[in-house]
Amino acid sequence: MALRHIALFRWIDGVRPEQVATVREGLARLPSLIPELKAYTFGPDLEIGSGTYDFAVVADVADEQAFAAYRDHPEHQAVLATIKPLLADRAAVQFRIDGGE
Repeated sequence: MALRHIALFRWIDGVRPEQVATVREGLARLPSLIPELKAYTFGPDLEIGSGTYDFAVVADVADEQAFAAYRDHPEHQAVLATIKPLLADRAAVQFRIDGGE
């Protein structure tokens, strides 16, 4: 069964555009390095609503084992190391996308 992982980031005050660009560059490399990723999208909030986070990542994988492979992959962990110092808050959820419960 397919899974979708969504991570939302809220940046600390003072995060510069070039820091976000570095995050984007790191994330952009992951699909070519992590074969478990079936679909991968990310980007900044469009600022058209209130109460939103600043940035989102959406990853689709085949199953829990594929999610663990993505989560624990050294390249993903390296990108996370660039993200963590910028975070004020993070939220995440994983759910089935094939209609299963």
